[in-house]
Amino acid sequence: MEILEINYVNFRNLIDGNIKFFPDLNLFFGKNGQGKTSFLEAVYFGATGQSFRTSKAAETMKYGSNKAGVYIVYEDLIGKKTLTVKFINGKKEYYYNEKKVAYDEFYGKLNVVTYIPEDIILITGSPLVRRTFFDGEIAQTSIEYFQNLRAYNKILKIRNRYLKEKKTHHQEFSVYEEQFVHYGARVIAARVEYVNKISIILNLNYRKLFDDKKELNLVYSSELGELKKQSVEEIEALLRERIKKRESMEKRYGFSLCGPQKDDFLFVLNGHEAKSTASQGEKKSIVFSLKLSEIDMVIRAKRENPILIIDDISSYFDTNRKTSVLNYLEKRNIQVLLSSTGGLGIDSKNFYVESGVIEYGKEIR
Repeated sequence: MEILEINYVNFRNLIDGNIKFFPDLNLFFGKNGQGKTSFLEAVYFGATGQSFRTSKAAETMKYGSNKAGVYIVYEDLIGKKTLTVKFINGKKEYYYNEKKVAYDEFYGKLNVVTYIPEDIILITGSPLVRRTFFDGEIAQTSIEYFQNLRAYNKILKIRNRYLKEKKTHHQEFSVYEEQFVHYGARVIAARVEYVNKISIILNLNYRKLFDDKKELNLVYSSELGELKKQSVEEIEALLRERIKKRESMEKRYGFSLCGPQKDDFLFVLNGHEAKSTASQGEKKSIVFSLKLSEIDMVIRAKRENPILIIDDISSYFDTNRKTSVLNYLEKRNIQVLLSSTGGLGIDSKNFYVESGVIEYGKEIR
C-alpha cells in the first residue's frame, strides 16, 4: 500500500492544503508547535476515521469552524482508491471511492501503523488501554472480529442493565446470556490466536534491533485461565462455567464480572512483566518492536505493506536506539511518514513545516 496524496480542510492548526507523498521515507521537519504532529494526525484520521491524540473528533477541527475533512488517495494491489472523512456539525461521515459507507465498510481499507511518544502507555497504562489498542489492530485486518466485538459490546451493555435492575429471572436475560457467551468466546479466541502469532514476531524484532540476549513475550491474561489452542466451543464452555461461579457476585454488584472486557495483554521481558521491571529505554524498545510486528501481521493477513507513521522520533530514542531504528527503516520496503525537529541523516524526501504550512524540498536546517 502507498498513500499518494492527501487533502485536508480545517484540520487543527494546519493551513488547508494538498500534499503528495513519496513511496519510501517522507520526513516532516521543523520547530515544535508548527503542525508536524497535526499533519501526521490528519493522515491517520483520513485513513482510520480516528485520531491518535484524542477520542473527541471535535478537537481535531480548527477553532471556530463547524466542519472539517480529510481526503486521501492511495494505491493497493488492485489500483488507486480514495477515502474521505467529513466532520460536519458534530457528526462524522465516511466515504470509500466517493461513495458514502458505514464505518465497518471504511475501517481497515487502508492499514496504518503509528508510533508516537504517548505509546509508552501501552505498557504503563491500564488493561483498558491495551485492550483498546489490540482490538483496533485485530479489527484492521478482520471485519469478522470488528463485527463480533461490536456485537459483544452491545450485548454486554444490555446484560449489565439487566444485572443492575435485578431482572436476571426474566426470560430475555437467558437469550442475552447465550449471545454474551457466543460473541465473547469468539472475541477471546481471535485475541488468543493473534497473540500466539505476534508474540513470536515481537521477540524476533526486539532481539534483532535492541537486545539479542533477552526474551520478549506477549501473553494474553484471561479470567478463564491459560488459553493457547482451545476451540471456540471449548472457550464457550469455560466462559459458561466462569459465569456460573460468579453468578451470585454479579447479581450483588450489578454488572458483568466475566468476559473479554476483563482480560489483559502482558509484555513479559526475560520472565518478568515489563510494566514493573523494564527500564524506560526497554519499554520504548518494546513498543517499537510491537509496532514493527504489527506491520508484519498486516503483511501476513493482506499481502500488502501498511503505512508507518512515526511522530517526534528525535526525542523518543537515545542515539544508539535511533540509529538502529533508522537503519532498519531504510532497508524495509514500506512507506514511512515521520517527523523530527531536524535532519536524521537518512535518505528521505523532506518537507518543511512552519505555522501550519508544509513545503517540500526546503533545505534542512
